[in-house]
Amino acid sequence: MDLEQYIDHTLLKPTATPLAIRQLCDEAREFNFYSVCVNSCYVALAKDELKDSVVKIAAVIGFPLGAMSTEAKLCEAQFCIEHGADEIDMVINIGWLKFKEYDLVKDEITKIKQTIGSRKLKVIIETCYLTAEEKKIASMLVVEGKADFVKTSTGFGSGGATFEDIELIKRVIQDRIKIKASGGIKDKKTAKRYIDMGVSRLGTSSGIEIVKNSNL
Repeated sequence: MDLEQYIDHTLLKPTATPLAIRQLCDEAREFNFYSVCVNSCYVALAKDELKDSVVKIAAVIGFPLGAMSTEAKLCEAQFCIEHGADEIDMVINIGWLKFKEYDLVKDEITKIKQTIGSRKLKVIIETCYLTAEEKKIASMLVVEGKADFVKTSTGFGSGGATFEDIELIKRVIQDRIKIKASGGIKDKKTAKRYIDMGVSRLGTSSGIEIVKNSNL
């Protein structure tokens, strides 16, 4: 089992420069990470940098707040696909979820999945802002919206992935879709535990530190 193939090598800071994105892509190629995860403005650059590589490109949309209109998210998703993204990581509208506008949340997920077609859709539910019951509801809405992954966190909220949240999400989704843990994953021990729990992908900016000298 290759630990590096679980990692979405991530750089989403607002200060990220084109030079930093090129370095991210070079690192992903060198360490054989599954993908790079970048903001939409850098999809084309990452595509060009990785054109002779098997490293995939994941793009975030509606990031990090999730509070823009569905139409804006759809436009961003379409832009990312047209410029070379293989996967989309979207943020749900957390306010809608908390106000029990469940149909709106589900409809947005469904529309984005329809827009990107066969490409993978990961839905960020931002667990740090949700009650246990809201996490359960959000996870089920991701399943019903036909997405491919539930993703825990943006990394920009008040907290990231936790082992407890992964257990809760697993009970809800029951292997119908996959899980991506993200936020606060900085060492091999933590990464390995998430994988042992059944997580299929890890979002981290510490991928190099995690895989160096690792024997999973």
